[in-house]
Formats: sequence, C-alpha cells, structure tokens
Amino acid sequence: MHVGMTLPVMEPDLWTDGAATLEAWAGAIDEGPFASLCFGERMAFDNPETLTLLGAVAAWTQRVRIVTTVIVPQLHDPVMLAKALATGDQLSGGRLTVGFGVGGREEDYRAAGAPLSEQTMAGMASRVAVMKRVWAGEDVTGATLPVGPPPVQPGGPSLLVGTMGPKTIRSAAAWADGLAGVTLDLDVDAAAGLFDLARASWAEAGRGVPRLTTSFWFALDDGDGSARAQVHRHLRHYMNWIPAEFVDAMAPTTGFAGTPDQLAEVLRRFQDAGADEVHLIPTGSDVAQVERVASLIG
Repeated sequence: MHVGMTLPVMEPDLWTDGAATLEAWAGAIDEGPFASLCFGERMAFDNPETLTLLGAVAAWTQRVRIVTTVIVPQLHDPVMLAKALATGDQLSGGRLTVGFGVGGREEDYRAAGAPLSEQTMAGMASRVAVMKRVWAGEDVTGATLPVGPPPVQPGGPSLLVGTMGPKTIRSAAAWADGLAGVTLDLDVDAAAGLFDLARASWAEAGRGVPRLTTSFWFALDDGDGSARAQVHRHLRHYMNWIPAEFVDAMAPTTGFAGTPDQLAEVLRRFQDAGADEVHLIPTGSDVAQVERVASLIG
C-alpha cells in the first residue's frame, strides 16, 4: 500500500510566509517516500485556487504523483477545466491524477455562480463526459482546431471519484478509474465494505479493477494528547459551515490523533482492508509533520 500526503491548503496561517510554506511542503513530499501529493478545492474559503496551485506544484516537484482530492467540476466550465487539467498534466510530465466530487457545500456553488440543480452525480458525470471528449482530441466547440493541449496521458489523467457512500460508487463506475474516499472515524470495516462494492460495481460495468484510495485527517504527538487538540482546532476552522457545537461533538472521534507507532498500526489496518493508497490530511502547517511521517513509512 502507498501513502500520499496532502498539502496544508486549509490552514489559517498558510499565507504567513507567502508561498514559502506550500513550496516547502511540496519539496519535502517530493523528496520523501510518498506516492502522491494531494490538495483539494473550496471556493468560499481562504485556500489557494486549485488550478493555479496545480501549475506551481508541477514546477516545484519532479517525482511524486499529483492528485486533486477533489475538484468539483460543476463549479467550472468543462471545456476550460479540461484545458487547465491537460496543461497541468503536460507541466507535470504526466504525473496528474484528478479526483472529482459533487461537493457538499452549497456556499461554494453560490460563490462560483453555479446552479444548485447541478449538485448531482448526473451533473458531474455530464461534465466528465465533455472533458474526456476534449482530451480525446474531439472538436467539441466547432472551432478551427480542437481545444488543447493534449494531455500527456492518453485519454487524459486517471480519474478518481470522491465518495463516502455506495450510491456515488455505483454511479461513477461507468467513468471513474477508482475511489478518492474519506473516512471520518477511521472505520476500517466500513472502508473495506466500500472497496468490495467498488470492485463489484467496476466488474459489472466492465471497467476492470478500480484503484482504491481513502484519506483521513491526522496529527502526531508523543502521547501527551496535544494531537487531538490540533485536530479539533483544524476542524473548527475547516468545517466553518457547520454549527460549532456539532463540530465539537464530532471532534473527539474524527481523524487520527496519536503517536507515530499508533499511526503505523492504523495504516497497516487499511492495508489489510485492501486499500491501494491512503492520503493523509494534515491539521497543521508545520512541515516537520511531513518529516515525521516520512521516517515512519520510509
């Protein structure tokens, strides 16, 4: 099983040193034993714009795979999004994997001027279909030339669907190459059940074997309990659209908080459950977290 690391794009102090924190994290991930560097999208928030960040990360790294977890295609024009992602694939030398999701925040749709009626699996699938046609070199606009550049990877980047449940998995089996899952409470048995469903759904759709990834928030300490407080602070900032009392109620059991040895055991459990890759989501901006995890999995 591989391990990926997510950039701290949702941290409140991210911009204290301009782009220096992001560049330091990208370099540390690329130089470490990680399989992928991940980052996700929000609109009504102070995180970096995803497609701009993709270009920077492509320049800052040489080896690691770049994974968007996740982009909401309904917040973008599909032809422009296909062009931007193909450009990212070119700039990274074919290292791009794209995670797509419907998105659960109505405020992001409003911020992007996107109709809430499109906040559906069908709305996402229709845009993915357009993007695949663009990546295949079809003329979808009636222009003199097709929209380019062509992606490095034939047919376009590998596509993962962001999911926490079975309905999304069954719907996406027709177009996705795998899962970009997330587990809030580290329920390995539940993740294994979704993996089994994905394998069956992909087989039924004649799509072969899906790539199975999941993710969770994490913080490390030396047994003093400070990691749980860090996760709680992060959730209070990130989940700003949820009433604070609900966030406080879920914080004690959300994500991983503990020692490196305890994290290693959790990763082993997900490996035994059949995960191809786990993406760790940091709850702080200190790049020392990358180094501690690198020592653990290296």
